[in-house]
Amino acid sequence: MTMPFYVAPEQVMKDRADYARKGIARGRALVAVRYADGIALVAENPSNTLRKISEIYDRIAFAGVGKYNEFDQLRVAGVRAADLKGYQYSRDDVDARSLANNYAQILGQIFTHEMKPMEVEILVAEVGIAPEGDQLFHILYDGTVVDERNYTVLGGDSEALGGYMKEHYVEGQPLEAAVREAATALAGSERTLAANDLEVALLCRAAGRRCFRRLSDEAVASALAG
Repeated sequence: MTMPFYVAPEQVMKDRADYARKGIARGRALVAVRYADGIALVAENPSNTLRKISEIYDRIAFAGVGKYNEFDQLRVAGVRAADLKGYQYSRDDVDARSLANNYAQILGQIFTHEMKPMEVEILVAEVGIAPEGDQLFHILYDGTVVDERNYTVLGGDSEALGGYMKEHYVEGQPLEAAVREAATALAGSERTLAANDLEVALLCRAAGRRCFRRLSDEAVASALAG
């Protein structure tokens, strides 16, 4: 009987983390940024049918980068969890923090116990009644939750994108400025992204009960031109 090779647990975790990070970095990035009336989510995504950004509940949005089939499974699970909690208790009881914690448990369990980790990073964003109630929860492939305040970057060259956003973010900026800022960060110094290269959605504070809406290519082009 042959003995299995021994691999230190630290090495196993490191290999899984490297595998997940490489898979995520190969994909296109996404930026979420607060503006005066809500939160703008801007992703580099030329597809008109495969969405990176979606509505989860009345005031909550989901965004993902990495392997589409994996983060879309998480999106569906989040919609079901939010609908169930809203039905059992109250719509006001559904919040981004509890959803982020659920996602963190799922991703952490898969990262620790499964052979292959999920190659995804996800964002759960909630727009508050007032600006101080806005929330951005960035969940990593291993279940780590990062609570962001003004903006967050998922996937791609996150360090460079984060550096750009840190330098250029302006508190209380209008929507058009926020979209241009995010698009410029995604494009980098060597490219220019057109409206049809971007997927843009908003959590708009003034939109009534359901705050999520998408921007058309024409609206995105107008924002970029402004």
